[in-house]
Amino acid sequence: MNTLPIHLALALPDWVAPHVATWPQAPDDRARMRLVLGLARENVQRDGGGPFAAAVFAAGRAVAVGVNRVLPERNSLLHAEVLAIMLAEKHYASHNLSGPGLPRLCLVSSCEPCAMCLGAILWSGLKRVVGGALREDAEQAGFDEGPVFPASHRYLEARGIELAHGVLREEAREVFDLYRQQGGRLY
Repeated sequence: MNTLPIHLALALPDWVAPHVATWPQAPDDRARMRLVLGLARENVQRDGGGPFAAAVFAAGRAVAVGVNRVLPERNSLLHAEVLAIMLAEKHYASHNLSGPGLPRLCLVSSCEPCAMCLGAILWSGLKRVVGGALREDAEQAGFDEGPVFPASHRYLEARGIELAHGVLREEAREVFDLYRQQGGRLY
């Protein structure tokens, strides 16, 4: 008799915590993006699952990070942004990252979030998102970002979510180039 899976365990690769432990305070978007791009680059170099990384910051300090784990975990939902959001919610023991008593949190992603991640951002309560590479950069690299339109961004902004696009875009695109050079699989 077949049984249904009833348990799911998720973990970031062992190298992530020591890597992030070296991060200094990052006072602005560019400094935060540099840290996230370093994490994405490291994920590519270690064949950790793709050229994407994200972190949730509070007052310049990362409270949660994520790297793309789609391929190693064989799970289409395990985008870097989703993992960073999930771990931030665990850190604050809240499904609402703008809930009472929480600091103002910002998600920094190595690439503008895809359609799925935009939905996760909306429901998480995050009020600020900073993206590196643009949607068209990801698609040019061969990734499918799903139905993300200017209207998608306007909808989030109307819901009180501030979006910053293209922060250190060229450096972010270099991570895609590295992934291609190393023969990374597209998904």
